[in-house]
Amino acid sequence: MIKVKAISNKAKNKALKRQNQLTKPQGSLGRLESLAVLLAGHQKRECPNIVAPWISIFAADHGIAEEGVSAFPSVVTQEMVKNFSKGGAAITVLAKANQAQFEVIDVGVLEDITQNGNITFEHLQSYRVAAGSFNFLQQPAMTIEMLNQAMAAGCAAVERALEQGADLFIAGEMGIGNTTSATAVIAQICKGSVKEIVGVGTGIDSIQKTRKTDVIEEALLKHKACFTEPLEVLRCVGGLEIAALVGAYLACAEKGVTMVIDGMITSAAALVVNEVAPNAKEWMIFGHQSVEPAQQLVFERLGVEPLLDLSLRLGEGSGAALSIHTIKMACLLHSQMATFSEAGVSESDTLVE
Repeated sequence: MIKVKAISNKAKNKALKRQNQLTKPQGSLGRLESLAVLLAGHQKRECPNIVAPWISIFAADHGIAEEGVSAFPSVVTQEMVKNFSKGGAAITVLAKANQAQFEVIDVGVLEDITQNGNITFEHLQSYRVAAGSFNFLQQPAMTIEMLNQAMAAGCAAVERALEQGADLFIAGEMGIGNTTSATAVIAQICKGSVKEIVGVGTGIDSIQKTRKTDVIEEALLKHKACFTEPLEVLRCVGGLEIAALVGAYLACAEKGVTMVIDGMITSAAALVVNEVAPNAKEWMIFGHQSVEPAQQLVFERLGVEPLLDLSLRLGEGSGAALSIHTIKMACLLHSQMATFSEAGVSESDTLVE
């Protein structure tokens, strides 16, 4: 049983009082104000600050990719892991720009690239559970043991982050076929129409999209009797990297770490976490609105709003990383703006909307 760490309401109240004294009309900075107040509750201080963001990318292959649901072959997963290690991916550029610690974790890539001769892959952590998940059109995607091991890999990433003093945790993902898994998880838990929420993922055409829809619908019917609780949904139609995301988010909620949720895949993991531990969303900031329609179902179920909308569908944690600057600015505005008394400005006669 996960016990979600309580947020400091005392710190939130102090932060809210400060917000109401800053030289601006109340509410004029919109969600930047509530964001600063939330972070104050997380950090248990009136003026929060983000100085050590951490990014962990979990990578794994999916047996469901055999069903032709992606525009790319499974080999792309391992090729992108290598690209992450070399610093050539979007998320590695964003991590560097934000001075964030970065790592990529192999929890189930089809081929173990660490066995590639004498080549050393920088930033790569190996927590391999299996060579990918199973084809969930034929059998559950994972055994219970696989699920637990993958979740433990996510928890271990949070432990590493905390050991290095991280104050913001971002988890990303890489895995050909994982939009199919994530959509299946969201459709089942939210009771949504598969046809209405299936997206284009890596850029599939209309024929592949129809196939993707049919595969998910058939799989949900196949495993219907097993869907007794959220983690069973994850086990039957999820994936190893999604399970690792769930483990990481649960660890953040238990230990009290601010986490930024990325796109549709990570939102599927966040959905599972909040079904298991409903108060976990108090530690979550949803970084951006993906163009994948399934993500909107998660927002509606959890009653949350994303910070940004840039029409992204890349994944990798890229949207969450882009939101780091906004989160930092919310903290700086909160701590560095003058209050009315400090600036010698009349609160009653000035800045009236």
